[in-house]
Amino acid sequence: MRTRLAGALLAVLSLTTAGCTAATGTGGGTGGGTGPSAEAAGAAKAAKSAPADRIEPLADPAAPKLPVTVASADGGRLTVRAAERIVPLSGSLSEIVFSLGLGERVVGRDVSATFAQAEKLPLVTRGHDVSAEGVLSLRPDLVLAETTSGPVEAMDQLRAAGVPVLTIAPAKGLADIGPRIRAVAGALGVPSSGEALTERSERRIAAVREEAPAAGPEPRVAFLYLRGSASVYLLGGAGSGAGSLIEAAGGVDAGAASGLTEDFTPITSEALVKAAPDAILVMAKGLESVGGVEGLAKVPGVAQTPAGLDRRIVSVEDGVLLNYGPRTDQVLASVIDQLYEGEGR
Repeated sequence: MRTRLAGALLAVLSLTTAGCTAATGTGGGTGGGTGPSAEAAGAAKAAKSAPADRIEPLADPAAPKLPVTVASADGGRLTVRAAERIVPLSGSLSEIVFSLGLGERVVGRDVSATFAQAEKLPLVTRGHDVSAEGVLSLRPDLVLAETTSGPVEAMDQLRAAGVPVLTIAPAKGLADIGPRIRAVAGALGVPSSGEALTERSERRIAAVREEAPAAGPEPRVAFLYLRGSASVYLLGGAGSGAGSLIEAAGGVDAGAASGLTEDFTPITSEALVKAAPDAILVMAKGLESVGGVEGLAKVPGVAQTPAGLDRRIVSVEDGVLLNYGPRTDQVLASVIDQLYEGEGR
């Protein structure tokens, strides 16, 4: 059951398009003379005023030095001899490449790469629906894939054509941001840029985390995955991927805390009442698919929770919520802002 639910969730997520907000600020430096509180305030302000749908590359990116031989998440090792024509098979990987300052080398995109710099690139893959023919038509010298990219036949076809395919482990939490950035940067021959981007990302996240209230009871937050048109209503558990974000915002993952060990489980009134969330975290298109906040209140069990009674809903755009990458500070800032809205922050 767990495999089927997780697989179904990933398949639907990979077909989702969404707007995103860009990270802001300077390149890899730490800034001079400002304390943590000042940086936290600046990060929060930047999160709210950032221009939409744009990636911010490093201010001083390194030039690739190839060839390099790197480990792939599929268990093998891959020698990358060129990276002039790159095809990332997910929006998250595309964000990393563009943030490293190498976006001009990207020649194709996945449907989830919706930011402005990628919008005119050829659409050749839809997450779990990779078009091997479409990718090969772009003559790539490097394909960046998630371990969930597929189908398997398409990935095998790319490798059989002689295209280097680097597989990156999927992100499950904040701790995965650095390793994923470093893996991509290492394969592109720019490890120094990987370190700079990792430092920038982690510093900004740390600054935004200071915006979460330090006192008071921790709100219990349930992550619901909703697709009303497909009658998909799932409650996130310990492996949903949202727990790390919820905890960084100063909350408690209500699904995991109630004993749900599965990634996702079908929503029932009993499960929601046991989870007793003070707030509900959803993706924007999922919320829209059930008719907005009032429609969500009609999902069995929601109205009987503190979150449902108070209509305390946190909504984040699809495609960025669980990316865990260079723009996660913006996602976290949005979650904190909505979660504690009206509490005098």
